[in-house]
Amino acid sequence: MSELVPRRNALASRREGRSVARSGGEGMHELLAFDVGEETYALPLDAVKEILKPPPVTEVPRAPAHVLGVISVRGRITTVIDLRRKLRRASTPVDKATRILLVEDADEILGLLVDRVLQVYRLAPDEIETASVVSGETSEYVWGIGRPRAARQTQTDRRDRSAAHGAEDILILLDHAELLRR
Repeated sequence: MSELVPRRNALASRREGRSVARSGGEGMHELLAFDVGEETYALPLDAVKEILKPPPVTEVPRAPAHVLGVISVRGRITTVIDLRRKLRRASTPVDKATRILLVEDADEILGLLVDRVLQVYRLAPDEIETASVVSGETSEYVWGIGRPRAARQTQTDRRDRSAAHGAEDILILLDHAELLRR
């Protein structure tokens, strides 16, 4: 039990002082948004190394349920995680919009299977709420909620996305280090 308390405290302090990919304007956070089921999630742009169309995946015997298997990316074996399963969502078949995000954490690159890649958002600090507003069974993977200002989107984007996601986009900001660690 004593090992868990320092780890939780470290995670909490890391979330409070979160350093997300920043470039361009002062304090702007660049995030890649994607759909998994009915929800829109985002990862720091600098964590995503590449976006791939899903190649054939080789299953790994006795792997956890969320591990789809492995693929070869330029000769390097890469584990692919089904983000739907990891986030406890119902599975759906792979279609033409499905992508694999190659995400780097320390020395390891893993693939995250997502339903659809949307766009890159640049959020100001006041457009992000910390993880304290989130609860539930997958909250350990979430570090915050992004609420992009509608004025930043084009009229076409707003019309197309409003039918599926409401007038204002809400991004569930994932902690890629926690997501890949567990």
